[in-house]
Amino acid sequence: MARMTSSARPLLNRRLAEFGTTIFAEMSALALSTGSINLGQGFPDTDGPEEVREAAVRALRDGRGNQYPPGPGVPELRTAIAAHQQRRYGLAVDPDTEVLVTAGATEAIAAALLALVEPGDEVVALEPYYDSYAACIAMAGGTRVPVTLRARPDEGAFRLDLDELRDAVTGRTRLLLINTPHNPTGTVLTREELTAIAELAVERDLLVVTDEVYEHLVFDGEHVPPASLPGMRERTLTISSSGKTFSYTGWKVGWVTAAPPLVAAVRSAKQFLTYVSAGPFQYAVAEALNLPESYFTGLREDLRGKRDLLAAGLAEAGFGVFRTAGTYFITTDIRPLGFDDGFAFCRALPERAGVVAIPNAVFYDHREAGAPFVRFAFCKRTEVLADAAERLRKAFAH
Repeated sequence: MARMTSSARPLLNRRLAEFGTTIFAEMSALALSTGSINLGQGFPDTDGPEEVREAAVRALRDGRGNQYPPGPGVPELRTAIAAHQQRRYGLAVDPDTEVLVTAGATEAIAAALLALVEPGDEVVALEPYYDSYAACIAMAGGTRVPVTLRARPDEGAFRLDLDELRDAVTGRTRLLLINTPHNPTGTVLTREELTAIAELAVERDLLVVTDEVYEHLVFDGEHVPPASLPGMRERTLTISSSGKTFSYTGWKVGWVTAAPPLVAAVRSAKQFLTYVSAGPFQYAVAEALNLPESYFTGLREDLRGKRDLLAAGLAEAGFGVFRTAGTYFITTDIRPLGFDDGFAFCRALPERAGVVAIPNAVFYDHREAGAPFVRFAFCKRTEVLADAAERLRKAFAH
């Protein structure tokens, strides 16, 4: 048996040393051990449209995608993505040179940052942010510069301070990493805010990477792709995916759209990550993107009702509830309940109420800014949300 040599050097690359087991794994384990309702991790508890599932089965049976698909993605899906961008946003995208299919948006983000960021480059990201952002910036050797979305309890929302964003940009800034609709706060950046971001990017000659996976889950306002704004087409890399829109998160089919030089750069990194993935599912997602508008409207309205149901239950239990304009998460303030430590609150919540949530502080560099906030997912069956709301009311309402 081979002996491991002793060394003062840790096994884990120092760039990743700060990233341990994710909070999602910890909270999901708590949900299982306590029999709690898991409103922590953001995945639906029902599958998406039957016709989309059948399209995947048909592709498997027909032998489409069972071997390596083309590196950029199957032509049918790339064409469907280009048509979607044109139909929805008036963005003309060449499916052959301006679309790249990825293993979900997570790989798209990783490939984009590995391709575009060099050691010493600064990446400005909106805080709180999806946890993979920080890890991918670190793997690329970049420096993350968070700009905090500030809680406005009087408005029931989180807001971007554009002056703070401008001040965060330095001579070392390589790109802006923008997420709208925003996870976990539920903020949807307005056209005016995005126009100001675009003007800053043009003025300072910055690249912009946009995470738009919740583009079809906007309840208040509108989704405006930054790539559609003046001066942004050639400098913006747009990322989206099928998981949140079609409720097949396990298929991991995402994509990038951008000008040819940006797509070529990201493809250079992506080919050494997964190379290709999800062959048969790519054909199914191509069909899904061509579903009638009634599907997208129905999805949005169903989730709007679930948002309202859970938000009402949380408010009745005594939480401070921030209004979710987009995504399928609700951020709450636990201070009205007499707590100010989201980690401790979430670790105790399963025993106290039989519900699991996520402390928002895990999404912050400035942990104190996120300490009193807790996130709940409402992409679950109505009866599950009603049960969770009742459990929370019984645990906290006086």
